[in-house]
Amino acid sequence: MKNDFSSPQRQSLLGIVVMGTDALQTSIRAWLPLFLLWIVQGRIPKLYLALAFVAILIISLIVGYLQYRNFTFYFDTDNDEFILRKGIINKTRIAIPADKIQNVNITQSLLQKIIKVHGLEVDTAGSNKTEVKIKAISHRQALSLKELLLEEARASVGENEENVERPLEQPQHPFIEISLMSLFKTGITSNYIRSFGVLLAFFISMLQYVDDYFRYTDYDGDVYNDFEEIVVKFMAFVLLFIMFLVVVINLFRTIIRYFNFRITKQNNSLLLSYGLINTRNTIIKPQKVQMVSVSRNYFQKKMDINDLKIRQATDIEVSAEKKKHALEIPGVDEQEKQQLLQFLLEKNPERGEELKPNFRKLVLNCFKALVIPLGIYFTVCALWAEAYDYIYFAVFYAVIVSLLVFFGYRNYRLYVNNDFIIKQSGAWDIQNEFVAPHKIHTVKVTQYFWQKGADVAAVKIYTAGGEMAYGVANYTRLKKYVNYWLYQVETAKQHWM
Repeated sequence: MKNDFSSPQRQSLLGIVVMGTDALQTSIRAWLPLFLLWIVQGRIPKLYLALAFVAILIISLIVGYLQYRNFTFYFDTDNDEFILRKGIINKTRIAIPADKIQNVNITQSLLQKIIKVHGLEVDTAGSNKTEVKIKAISHRQALSLKELLLEEARASVGENEENVERPLEQPQHPFIEISLMSLFKTGITSNYIRSFGVLLAFFISMLQYVDDYFRYTDYDGDVYNDFEEIVVKFMAFVLLFIMFLVVVINLFRTIIRYFNFRITKQNNSLLLSYGLINTRNTIIKPQKVQMVSVSRNYFQKKMDINDLKIRQATDIEVSAEKKKHALEIPGVDEQEKQQLLQFLLEKNPERGEELKPNFRKLVLNCFKALVIPLGIYFTVCALWAEAYDYIYFAVFYAVIVSLLVFFGYRNYRLYVNNDFIIKQSGAWDIQNEFVAPHKIHTVKVTQYFWQKGADVAAVKIYTAGGEMAYGVANYTRLKKYVNYWLYQVETAKQHWM
């Protein structure tokens, strides 16, 4: 039996616990630095601190109760709007037209799992954040409300009845399941560039600490000559330990976030369900998919795993931050990748004509990544002679960045055929982005006056899910492609969403 959402109703009574806990966390974050300062300085007796914490706990529960009492939601069938009221002092009424509802996600944090309630989030077009967050309803309520909102959204935009999803509570066989082994492979082979930056910064700071220590102890001698072997061994140990720590943390983060990742077909949509501590359910509709990217590095290629990112339609005026947000599907093998691309893009993309970047792209990247940083370093050396002690790091930086710039330039390509625009990029993690021409909203070609003689320019393709930029490349060929894409947009029979 379905729930009736036509009249205002409150969340589960256990929502008081969830809202009270949120208020408590906010209060602790705000007061924690001051509490720590008082504890260290010993200005306030511990009894008073304990009483202050109890007072904050009681106030948080009161706030949670008031938020529960003032939080109601219902669906206005007369105006086809989902109505939500909230607020303790400042009352807020949110009315979301059904045709603006883009996605409805069911979530469950660790606390919600313990008290056996679910959260529900409604994403809308025209907003850079989630408009509606219901924090405590039963599982059946969440499923019924999600089904109602999606059905009303489809009906309001004129979709056919056969595209309506089956009830979410019906058990279905997963289309794809990401195994724990695949998550393990993803966890130990991703985020290397970010980890490298952290390690390099840590390595430099540790050497600075060693140098400062011997200076403060008035050691008379050359630290790096007298203790070279000790310092090298210590730094090698620190580097290995931090590398191991980064891999372990990244591994646990991947497993906890994507544990039990299941992809289920529901008519013309995919239902994604994943999470160990915070469980999340979200729906992907192929007609709303604007861009799909597939990335993997050398190790992931050997292990036959790929990471997919999917960008669905958002409003044109939505902030760039939300457009960058993408649904991620980690650790899919080659066969699963092909199945997903076939379902989301209606066919497997094939590379067409290849457009290579002009050599000026390489020169520009070298200037930004090598000439400017090294120029700043040697300028500092000229003003501060002791900076020459770190010349080895400058050489190390130059070698690593040169390799990254070279391979990044070599892998940078644009492929164009009748069905897809494919951009390939990356030095270590090679990423391929796919866009169908009929999804294009705007195309912008930029050519500066100093580029006219070389006949080069850059192009930026805008979709409802984000943008794709490529340059510097041959302007004549880019202009030909742009004209063809615009022709495809005007004559295409497919809808962009």
